[in-house]
Amino acid sequence: MNESPNCTVCDRELWEDEAGRYACKPCQRRLDDRLAAIAGPCGLYARLCLRMEPAGRAMGESVSGSSSPSIPANLLVLDLTAAGGIIGTLEAWVEDWSGYGLATRGTGGRLQHRIDQAVATLRLNLPRAVERHPALDEFAREVDGIHRTCSALVDGGREPVKAAATCRACGKPFRFGLFDKGGADCPRCDHHHTRAQLLQPEQADASAA
Repeated sequence: MNESPNCTVCDRELWEDEAGRYACKPCQRRLDDRLAAIAGPCGLYARLCLRMEPAGRAMGESVSGSSSPSIPANLLVLDLTAAGGIIGTLEAWVEDWSGYGLATRGTGGRLQHRIDQAVATLRLNLPRAVERHPALDEFAREVDGIHRTCSALVDGGREPVKAAATCRACGKPFRFGLFDKGGADCPRCDHHHTRAQLLQPEQADASAA
């Protein structure tokens, strides 16, 4: 049980109905969303695997009459998609959570199946983990790191451009994707800001008045 009055992930003060939890409800939702984005046939892991081959090879095409060797796989992508990469990290957390009665170890199989199995187990047990696991903040950092790295590599290896803003609700600073057309939520209080409010806060306030 978390004896601190703050969320261990974002450091926001917990609401009365969140007392004792290691993570606030917005952080729990974001963690669940990030886990969900990793798994599945169209998830970040599956899309990352496709980046290990040249475009033609990934689509099943063959290149004839060429004596040149194929383009070598990106070593970072290879490390992430191998058994000791993303899978190893997620399965280590499944193993750790099983010691708290929060998860059941997987049954092995192909790499994509293991990813899907680990993610499903972690998502299923996340509601209890936010109340019972003292290292929830470390788990959140690692999941966020996996999600951020995979997203950047799938998008061509470019980190998203970030800008600074101040939350209109809680007054805390946060960063948002400069090209996110749908606006952004404050990571501390979950207040949603439109793109206009983020890019031109003074004009947005004036129009609202």
